[in-house]
Amino acid sequence: MGRVSQAQAQENRRRVVDTASRLFREQGTQVSVADLMKAAGLTHGGFYKQFASKEALVDEATAHAFAELARRHTAGLEQYDGRRDTAQRALIDAYLSVEHRDDPAGGCPVAALAVDVARGDEDCEARRTYTEGVADFAAFLAPVGAEGEDGIARLCTLFGALVLSRATVGSPLSEEILTAAHAALTEAG
Repeated sequence: MGRVSQAQAQENRRRVVDTASRLFREQGTQVSVADLMKAAGLTHGGFYKQFASKEALVDEATAHAFAELARRHTAGLEQYDGRRDTAQRALIDAYLSVEHRDDPAGGCPVAALAVDVARGDEDCEARRTYTEGVADFAAFLAPVGAEGEDGIARLCTLFGALVLSRATVGSPLSEEILTAAHAALTEAG
């Protein structure tokens, strides 16, 4: 088999990062390189031509997931003509939905990657990216004219409700958690 073109190599790398971002959110970063490459439709041997290590891929996939989240926030603001409160309400509605609960691979990296990042090296790029992503998400959630702590409290409520509802899926408690958190976040606003 011949060498791939530079354009194909870039496409392969993009596909691996995108696949890793989804699989890490769904299954955690312990996914093997072989399984990841298979899911991307590529051979295991090609991995180290693209990445120095699995940790390098974790770093890049984490950044990819948070960039995707930031794009969603920007799109929400654009959809609602910059009306931050309306965009926030739409985000809360979507975040605390059964659909989001049931789609960790396509969902929030804050909830999906928390345990893996917490167990990882404190000096790794993934932790720095995660921390910045959490801060940005909290800032997006802060009510207009409010200090950052309100955004942090909102994010903690969203995060906790999503994680607990995923952990209790299959029981009535799962949807009760989503409903209660939604009411707590939207009653006053």
